[in-house]
Amino acid sequence: MAASVNETAGLGPRLGALVIDWVLCLLIASLYASPSEQAWPAVLVLVAANTFFLGLFGQTPGMRLFRIRCDAYPEGGVIGLGRGLLRACLLALFVPAILLNSEGRGLHDRAAGSIVVAVPRP
Repeated sequence: MAASVNETAGLGPRLGALVIDWVLCLLIASLYASPSEQAWPAVLVLVAANTFFLGLFGQTPGMRLFRIRCDAYPEGGVIGLGRGLLRACLLALFVPAILLNSEGRGLHDRAAGSIVVAVPRP
């Protein structure tokens, strides 16, 4: 299904999904490092999780809960691991994610050739 068929995801679901994913990353990182003492392990987990989940499935656990997904733009489908890694690294910098264009695509989406869309209800 092409990305242009679905409505671009709103900022609320995107932020909600990111918060859920960040909490999961903090929990995972806390198994081997204290997030209050070192922030980088959780960021590393976020990059790895986003690369894996978006690259192969098009959704992180938070995105699934908020009924949004990341599609290749404009063709649709999953973005693959390479583009997923690029997008995840830029997302970890945060600023690219808040600089949206008229299509609702952040710098990280434009660089990776992706778009975040709402998942229609069945």
